[in-house]
Amino acid sequence: MTKRVMSSCLWVGMSLTALVACKQPDRTKETEAAASASAAAAAAAAAASAEAEGSAIDKMTLPAEFPPMKIPEDNPQTDAKVALGHQLFFDKRLSVDGSRACYSCHMNENGTGGADPIAIGAQEKKLTRHSPMLWNVGYLSRFYWDGRADSLEAQTKGAWGGGNMGVGKENLDTKAKEIGKIAGYKKQFDEVFKGEGATADTVAKAVAAYMRTLVCNDTKYDKYAKGDKKALDDAQKKGLALFVGKAGCTACHTAPFFSSAYLLPEGTYFNVGTGLEGTPTEEVDIGRKAVTEKASDWAAFKPPSLRNVTKTAPYFHNGSKKTLDEAVHFMASGGYKNTNRSPLMVDRQLSEDEIKSLVSFLGALECGGKLEEPKLPE
Repeated sequence: MTKRVMSSCLWVGMSLTALVACKQPDRTKETEAAASASAAAAAAAAAASAEAEGSAIDKMTLPAEFPPMKIPEDNPQTDAKVALGHQLFFDKRLSVDGSRACYSCHMNENGTGGADPIAIGAQEKKLTRHSPMLWNVGYLSRFYWDGRADSLEAQTKGAWGGGNMGVGKENLDTKAKEIGKIAGYKKQFDEVFKGEGATADTVAKAVAAYMRTLVCNDTKYDKYAKGDKKALDDAQKKGLALFVGKAGCTACHTAPFFSSAYLLPEGTYFNVGTGLEGTPTEEVDIGRKAVTEKASDWAAFKPPSLRNVTKTAPYFHNGSKKTLDEAVHFMASGGYKNTNRSPLMVDRQLSEDEIKSLVSFLGALECGGKLEEPKLPE
């Protein structure tokens, strides 16, 4: 809201011809009254504007219902499989040196995202990108920031064999057999995967089954979109109006998942300029282009879901923005200019108050659940 600034005038009159001082009336009380009236009028106008915005957004039809989750035919969900995958997700014995579990990069205190700007894998190896948030990951069709994996099972094996867990792709079956020899695990694998036991594929299937249960659909936004118009406060409603309107956020962060990557089989990828400022061209993370080899995909990355975003600092694929306020400012200003920047990235000319309203709305996307640590087999 634009503040009205009132200027005070000191009235002094002088008769030059008579050389006699002429005392003017004291305007102090009048000035104070005028300032008070002006402030009251400004406050009333702001309240009326907020009420109008709230009323308009209240009447909008907003996406709320999730579509059915697609479950692979060769990996149906069962309670026993999910329970097994839950344990494996938290078990550091799955890593090459016993130092990392899947959960190590996706902890509750970090909103199930990563605490480090760039993830740290097994043997304290620094990886290449930031660990993303996991809520609703089962609804995606492509995985990793560049979309190189086409299933949760493939993503699980990639992280397990790659730097995250450090086992090595060629050693996955050996590590699976090692895990399968643990008495508690052996019994579960024999029951869940009859005739197969513990293999690289069955470990990946169990972990993927567990991750498909990580659903966040009960935020304040969800309640509001389903009809509870008191679920959002006035600031959040103003932020939502900006989100779907002037700020243009929905182009890349479409509800109800708050990422357009959930909408298409191949996902969506955008160059917003992250990782380019001050980086020599030959050192730039080329993102999606490494998968497609298309020039148009250079330095383009999957837009993350904004659910739980208030809890998942730092932000972007390289963890380059420490706070949500910084991340929103960056996006609202059009990102960082480069030859392949998405045409969707323009300076939205948002005021500081509007930025604050957007951040306030993003708080309405906080997920209420948490990942429960299970008792591990011995």
